[in-house]
Amino acid sequence: MHRISLFLLSTSLTILFGCSPKDPHPTQDYSQWRTFGGTYDAARYSGLSHISKDNVKDLEVAWVYNKGDATERSQIQTQPIVIGDMLYGVSPQMNVFALRADTGKPVWRFNPFQMLGGENSWAGLNRGLAYWEDGNDKRIFSSASNYLFALDADTGQPIVDFGENGMVDLKKDLDTEWEDFLLVSNSPGVIYKDKIIIGMRLSEGLDAAPGHIRAYNVKTGKREWIFHTIPHPGEFGYETWDPEYLEKIGGANNWAGMSLDVERGIVFVPTGSATYDFWGGYRHGENLFANTLLALDAETGERIWHFQGVHHDIWDRDFPANPNLIRIKKDGKWIDAVAQTSKQGYVFVLDRETGEPIWPIEEKAVPQSTLEGEKSWPTQPHPTLPEPFMRMAYTDELILNLTEEWEKDIRSKLENVKYGHMWEPPSDQHGIVLFPGMDGGAEWGGSSFDPLTQTLYVNANEMPWIINMKANPEFDNLGQKVYVNYCANCHGIDRKGNLPAFPSLMNLEKNYNNESLDALIKNGKGAMPAFSHIAKEERDMLVAYLLDKKVVGQDKKELEVVKEQLYPRYYMEGYSRLLTDDGYPGINPPWGTLTAIDMNSGKVKWQSVLGEFEELSARGISPTGTENYGGPVTTAGGLVFIAATKDEKIRAFDKDTGKVLWEAKLPAAGHATPAVYEIKGKQYVVIACGGGKGTKSGDAYVAFALP
Repeated sequence: MHRISLFLLSTSLTILFGCSPKDPHPTQDYSQWRTFGGTYDAARYSGLSHISKDNVKDLEVAWVYNKGDATERSQIQTQPIVIGDMLYGVSPQMNVFALRADTGKPVWRFNPFQMLGGENSWAGLNRGLAYWEDGNDKRIFSSASNYLFALDADTGQPIVDFGENGMVDLKKDLDTEWEDFLLVSNSPGVIYKDKIIIGMRLSEGLDAAPGHIRAYNVKTGKREWIFHTIPHPGEFGYETWDPEYLEKIGGANNWAGMSLDVERGIVFVPTGSATYDFWGGYRHGENLFANTLLALDAETGERIWHFQGVHHDIWDRDFPANPNLIRIKKDGKWIDAVAQTSKQGYVFVLDRETGEPIWPIEEKAVPQSTLEGEKSWPTQPHPTLPEPFMRMAYTDELILNLTEEWEKDIRSKLENVKYGHMWEPPSDQHGIVLFPGMDGGAEWGGSSFDPLTQTLYVNANEMPWIINMKANPEFDNLGQKVYVNYCANCHGIDRKGNLPAFPSLMNLEKNYNNESLDALIKNGKGAMPAFSHIAKEERDMLVAYLLDKKVVGQDKKELEVVKEQLYPRYYMEGYSRLLTDDGYPGINPPWGTLTAIDMNSGKVKWQSVLGEFEELSARGISPTGTENYGGPVTTAGGLVFIAATKDEKIRAFDKDTGKVLWEAKLPAAGHATPAVYEIKGKQYVVIACGGGKGTKSGDAYVAFALP
């Protein structure tokens, strides 16, 4: 009887806290899914075990919810949260909704554009929601465009005493003289006591605002504190910038989300690169706190420690996901650490309180830029452990050679392109292969940590990209100069685009006139952001250039304003994957992977291919993996659930071996991270199926459960 009681106690601790009896400090309730990442430590782990290795094959669709508002190239990147018996999510058009978590039956819906004058302009993407409660006061925090909303969790109605009638304009209180800029709150903040701490997405050009981190009071919407990720004079890190241009530099923002150590009151904030992304001639120095993992006091916003993963970034290697707060055993001692994945295929593991590396991180010399005006940093950090979760350089041996035609195709595209080093700097003399690429390595879906086995599960893209740099001439056509500043990164300097993500902008006069094209630029559409912050004079010049018309009636003074703006000396020609003519990655497989890393030793336990192209499998080519967006979730039932792939499937892997135990077809690709929860003793796995990113768009949330 005594032994049975001890067994039941041990089992209960595992379900609730995800810890083994050997770990003396359980701190999380892993039986619920109340925040982005499931819990504040961003474990993406569920202590539920009803769905197991033995019965996962019996999973079936429990319910489907369709909002009905998908459009061309729309997406859903939201990971829903579950509070009690209610599931909260976001639709492609940024509508927040509440469903019965066991049936998918709608309870309420909130359309933010009804509060924004009814103008359904581009509002960006939303990857999740935040929840706060105090007695009967229960609030959902969501965002659309540059606004943060507080909603009654029971009714979906705005909390009118929060901010201005239920919303806060995030363009305000940013400690900058700038007034008009692109700002989107795309990842949910974290709740600490009576504060919500948030970041934002910004432009990646020199029109970007600074990416400062802010905390707002959850009841009033008043700003409580701000941390300057681009330091002001006299602040720590200011000396790592060129003071001549610093007031015009933006970025260093948190778009990837945050993690929170509730007990210690520390919020962990990964940041992206500073602008301009690919030429840093106006920002000589290391550039703190860009590309940095910040540990901030959640109460005051004061810096506790920092770690910079890329010095003076010229490769767009933002920290792409909120880190995992992990507990590992090293040299016989339990250590509370933070694990930050990166686009370059590394995991940086640091002591949670001090920021000291758990394993040595070496500064290694890297090739230096030859672009005029650029001063790239001489070294970059390389962790000795954990082992990388992907290949580290694109070499001749990796050139796609599954068929002679493909190899010939790719080799022709590599003429006058330099490759072979992960830190090859962009050049105007030749193209470079960026590998790991701009979308990782790791991406925004984040990784999952199993506290039972101290194993980290991370999915990766193994996609080479090509970067070409061009000098920015003094254009006679000022509309072309505006185009290069705002549009060329995506659509290319030649306006030919990069399908499927970025369409051509040639021959627009067939479908647009001045008024309709100006409206598109101002309001955005699908994945294209709204450029409402661009001055009307600049938009007029841009419209005229895109429609191959002359600008008439321009005031000479207005033209001089455009001429005096700060523009990079060099521009990246356009985001371009290295693909065959029929769209396959120009590297030998795998093209997408799921990797398990033992975080006690830093060694890779297994790696599996993630995704397939069915037409290639039919030709006898083994599953190659695909690009993947969205992260994994691990469970106490021995499983890793992940969708993310372009083949529109969700899968369950054996967490110990990496074997696929179950898969199901989705109505559209699940480019999001699943959520796992329990209602009345029944376990569910739900995934948002928004598609996009080169696959068909969708608007469904699909929940799976055992019969």
